Amino acid sequence: MHLIHSLSSRLSNMSPMTTDTISLPAASPTAVEPPPISASAGAATALQRLEAKLLAMPPVAALQFRLEAYDGACLRLAAPLGPNLNDKGSAFGGSLVSLMTLAGWGLVMMKLMDAGLEADVYVADSDLRYRAPLYADLLAEATLAEGESWDVFFATLRSRGKARLEIVATVALPDGGVATESRSRYVAKRRMQTE
Repeated sequence: MHLIHSLSSRLSNMSPMTTDTISLPAASPTAVEPPPISASAGAATALQRLEAKLLAMPPVAALQFRLEAYDGACLRLAAPLGPNLNDKGSAFGGSLVSLMTLAGWGLVMMKLMDAGLEADVYVADSDLRYRAPLYADLLAEATLAEGESWDVFFATLRSRGKARLEIVATVALPDGGVATESRSRYVAKRRMQTE
């Protein structure tokens, strides 16, 4: 919540028509330090809604994740290594894939909120690669896969009530390499509005 409040107070000082760079709170010494990321003026409220949805799921809360940043194209989630260790002292594979899945799901949810659409989002399938062990805090970054289009996704959702698209997510190594990467297909089903 600290990030949301910090982000919210900084966003309230920005003009809605400009994009400023927001420096994020300092991470622990073992964390991968992301570069500052831009955010829109409405991002804080949407991030609060996303955080509430995520924390309502007990397995997600157990990861001790935090929302790191969102700029309209990329969502970053972070989690400390301590509660996500395996028996070898590196990041647990289940935690890595969970954080990437949540980053992808969260990105789709944020884009739906930005577009003013109400939908339930599900992960349909994933292709996952573990590249190297991670001995530092987890930082997952999700972006739209090459060749995909948010505009086509939204148009399909509006016309058919259902749409899907592919999201790419990675967990970085401290040196900038990739510990884990995934390509996942997410499906959105539009909620019927009741009057």
